[in-house]
Amino acid sequence: MSVDRGFVDENSKARARLRALVARLSDADLARPMPAGWTVAGVLGHVAFWDQRTLVLLDAWEKTGAAPKLRAEDTDWINDAGKPFFLALPPRQGADVALAIAEAVDRKIEALGDDVVARIAAAGNPINLDRAEHRREHLDEIEAALRR
Repeated sequence: MSVDRGFVDENSKARARLRALVARLSDADLARPMPAGWTVAGVLGHVAFWDQRTLVLLDAWEKTGAAPKLRAEDTDWINDAGKPFFLALPPRQGADVALAIAEAVDRKIEALGDDVVARIAAAGNPINLDRAEHRREHLDEIEAALRR
């Protein structure tokens, strides 16, 4: 059975874009305010959190073979709960963690067998293997804020 693994290439492109952004950001850039009380580094911490969540869910899937029970309505309160922690990280450390976690989750996703990818898809994609979509959304926001 053939499964669509286009997300692997997209994740890699988004990770490269993240790496390039982190490499060129100064500490002042990382501390730059973003909408809703966020900073550039805080947004990168947010991206890292959601990539790490995917990594943890994949590990759990491998151990149990069961799809996680997730509710879309929990996303906002999870973001709000994590925000103070993301903002408390030293900005450079937050950026470095975002890149390290992106690399780890992408390696894990790339190594998944087609059977696992197919089972995740059959379960309604409770684990989002397309990490690029979320990264691009926030990289676009960060780049727009830096142009202002």
